[in-house]
Amino acid sequence: MTQRPGHRGFRTFLVIWSGQLVSLTGSGLTGFALGVWVYQRTGSVTQFALISLFTALPGIVFSPLAGALVDRWDRRWAMILSDAGAGLCTLIVALLLAANRLEVWQIYILMALSSTFSAFQWPAYSASITQLVPKEHFGRASGMVQLGEAFAQIASPTLAGVLIGVIRVEGIILIDFLTFIFAVVTLSLVHVPKPKATEEGKAGQGSLLREAAYGWKYIRARPGLLGLLLLFAATNFTSGIVQVLFTPLVLSFTTAAVLGTILSIGGLGFLGGSLTMSAWGGPKVRVYGIYVSLLLQGVVLFAAGFPPQVTVLAAAAFLYFFNHPIVNGCSQAIWQSKTAPDVQGRVFAVRRMIAWSSLPLAYLAAGPLADQVFEPLLAEGGALASSVGQIIGTGEGRGIGLLFIILGIVSLLATAVGILYPRLRQVETELPDITIDGDDRASEVGTSLEPSEAPPAGLEL
Repeated sequence: MTQRPGHRGFRTFLVIWSGQLVSLTGSGLTGFALGVWVYQRTGSVTQFALISLFTALPGIVFSPLAGALVDRWDRRWAMILSDAGAGLCTLIVALLLAANRLEVWQIYILMALSSTFSAFQWPAYSASITQLVPKEHFGRASGMVQLGEAFAQIASPTLAGVLIGVIRVEGIILIDFLTFIFAVVTLSLVHVPKPKATEEGKAGQGSLLREAAYGWKYIRARPGLLGLLLLFAATNFTSGIVQVLFTPLVLSFTTAAVLGTILSIGGLGFLGGSLTMSAWGGPKVRVYGIYVSLLLQGVVLFAAGFPPQVTVLAAAAFLYFFNHPIVNGCSQAIWQSKTAPDVQGRVFAVRRMIAWSSLPLAYLAAGPLADQVFEPLLAEGGALASSVGQIIGTGEGRGIGLLFIILGIVSLLATAVGILYPRLRQVETELPDITIDGDDRASEVGTSLEPSEAPPAGLEL
């Protein structure tokens, strides 16, 4: 069925998007400020890195259950629950800090709780977009979502760096709490329509655990979507290692100031890619956009491993992050177009859990691979110093450079497998598009809200 442009629905999406943009920026402020506080207090890189692990892992583990609940509940209420819960955790951090009673272990617990609440956010937000935005604009909407992420990535560290000397860490965290309130207020002004029941949704009904497992069953029954998911899990592993080791690679031959400049250029690439995707919407055959973007990312990683030059790494960072919104926007549009609306919460949650499951492994493997394997190989007198070292150099950082080259090759091979797999290559023609009735789209912002299925108080899982 051809969908008519839903102007009112898109306007509702813009209201939700604005609230999430502000909240995301506030969370970026807190992430920067807490990282500085923990590192200055402990001087430990390990304790600093554990913040990322505790922030990411619970959201991954609880995603399937959260996705099943999102499909049961009104999705607007699921987002309100997520923002309110995460905001409460942020407020507790601010109060403990103001009372001079904040400990590092408390940060780990509160960030894990916040991550658990946030597990509801992404599947509810993504599934809501399907109900609000016409199908032909899925790519643009995804580009706008990533535009918000790019803005937060660029603006939050700069703002936090200025504010931390004026209102201190507790003031920054209170600002984050206010941004959560803003997000909740914007959500209270809109109505997100409940999707109509489909045969897929009826087939997945049952206990909470059965509904959570249905997300995996749905994906497994569609080889094209499963292939797309596994491709992203593989490339996310390489991205996770790059995320950890890019800073040591750059600092091995230049200063922290230059590193900051290169990261800022990467942020501009992310912003540019997001703006491009927002205006363009991606290619007509979206899987081709994924293939081209991933191939380019593999080439960029491969090039970044050769003898270091600031201009080369700056260009690599720009291209790498420029591609990120395009590949994600194309992928998101495929999933939104091919997944029944009333099961998108649990399907998208399982999708994120599997795609991100390789990240903790990458975070844990990056350090030992660099310190104990690759750096010794290309140290002066190392096993590869007289062979590979003649091409990419020897000494500090060159082992990481070799690892980047290998990761680039792995990324290219994974993409080549995806290209050769016909079910993935033809996923957009083999699977039918979802059908969303035009009258099901959201009513205008500010209209009275219909009764909604809010999450019951005291729910036990």
